[in-house]
Amino acid sequence: MVLSKKMEGTERCSGILLAISSLPNPYGIGSFGQSAYQFVDFLVETEQTYWQILPLTTTSYGDSPYQSFSVSAGNIYFIDLDYLVQEDLLLSEELTEIDFGQRPDQVDYGSIYQTRLKLLILAAKRFLEEGDLTDYHLFVEREADWLKDYAEFMAIKAVHGMSAWTEWDRPIRQREEQALEAFRQQLANQIEHHQVIQYFFYSQWEKLKRYANQKGIQIIGDLPIYVSEDSVEMWAQRDYFQVDEEGLPRMVAGTPPDAFSVEGQYWGNPLYDWKYHANHHYDWWVHRIQSSLRLYDLIRLDHFRGFEAYWAIPTGSETAAAGSWVKGPGQDFFNQLKSRLGHLPIIAEDLGVITEEVEAMRDSAGFPGMRVLQFGLDHGQDSLHLPHHYHWNTIAYVGTHDNETALGRYLGLSPSEQAAFDAYAMRPPTESPAQAMNRLIAQSVSRVAIYCMQDLLDLDNQARMNRPSCLGQNWQWRLKAGQLDNQLASKLRTLTRRYYRSNPHREEAH
Repeated sequence: MVLSKKMEGTERCSGILLAISSLPNPYGIGSFGQSAYQFVDFLVETEQTYWQILPLTTTSYGDSPYQSFSVSAGNIYFIDLDYLVQEDLLLSEELTEIDFGQRPDQVDYGSIYQTRLKLLILAAKRFLEEGDLTDYHLFVEREADWLKDYAEFMAIKAVHGMSAWTEWDRPIRQREEQALEAFRQQLANQIEHHQVIQYFFYSQWEKLKRYANQKGIQIIGDLPIYVSEDSVEMWAQRDYFQVDEEGLPRMVAGTPPDAFSVEGQYWGNPLYDWKYHANHHYDWWVHRIQSSLRLYDLIRLDHFRGFEAYWAIPTGSETAAAGSWVKGPGQDFFNQLKSRLGHLPIIAEDLGVITEEVEAMRDSAGFPGMRVLQFGLDHGQDSLHLPHHYHWNTIAYVGTHDNETALGRYLGLSPSEQAAFDAYAMRPPTESPAQAMNRLIAQSVSRVAIYCMQDLLDLDNQARMNRPSCLGQNWQWRLKAGQLDNQLASKLRTLTRRYYRSNPHREEAH
């Protein structure tokens, strides 16, 4: 197994998990602007190899990047406004009049929702009136298989007060051609504005990714397994899902009761009709993987175990506990992807209820799995998530975006559990718990160690990114300007060199 074509071999390396939304700037949420380039430079300075991010797709209600209006459209909040000013598509004074939220260390999604799209539509209008449209037309042609449907979906959604497509009038809900054509004529300008805004997104991201790759930094992107019920895919491609005659899901996704929730997690995402996918040679997934590999160098495949068996919950159940396991496409799915696409640079998010069948599917595909140190801190059990059980073909984490911060997790342990961890880690009094946890994954045999930015900064649970099964107060944490200072860089570089994880290709970067 190799993580990517460039990274063949047995080199040890490391990286940092930091969402784009968490980057600092004056505009309420992180973007593809200057601070993103500065973060790439910080990765280079500290001899890292990877920048792991959360999904880049649009967010819907609840602000979760795992509940998106589209699996292909980019999150318009990440478009950098300063670059639009530089391109004369916005004026500086137009930005000073906007309320982007009061706290620089926290995303205020309400303020952004009220203001950002208006600015981007203004920039799109100016671009169409005054810009060079050559590259834009090439983009529209290249992305035609999803862009047209997405732009129509968002324009029609706006006319309906952003209500879910399931609440629209039946003719447009069922995509009757006469209704569709009427909306296309009525909303032609709005539809094109959404296409232009996606052009802004993709142009800025591709420029940032190119800069990172030239510096020797590779991007690990996150591919959610499921789509949202209120998504363009469910509206326009419902044959791929388990739905009734009205296009509504018969069963929905989630997880059984686990460490995160005693009632399980009721995600509510529609489930795939895997027989239909197989009969069509998994074309939908082939295209999705191809598109993702244009955005990322590696893919973290979310909820990997769902391809072997998935938790199916009857729609409308009070809790996820009402669900049951149903067999997924299994190894045949990955065999066909490989036959169509060749090498698959995929990391399997093999967390949760992992069976021998899931492990066999992962190993047969050759994908590295994940180990999360925090999962090994419970009740003194000899867990596979403790570093002495790791093996080379794994990606080691202290925690992911769904976990507490390292410090928060430690503070939540009982005194005896804290003492047990301190003994296991041989933690000296001068070393913080978060530093000790980072050190443990750095010195493990796992080929790759990924540190959460919050843990490198020794932050408590006020900086936690997500609390599964809880609505509100998630996806908000942001870096403050100046936190990536020389002292932090020196500590991380020392850790990286001490455990032989320096970017093996840093001398080739330019």
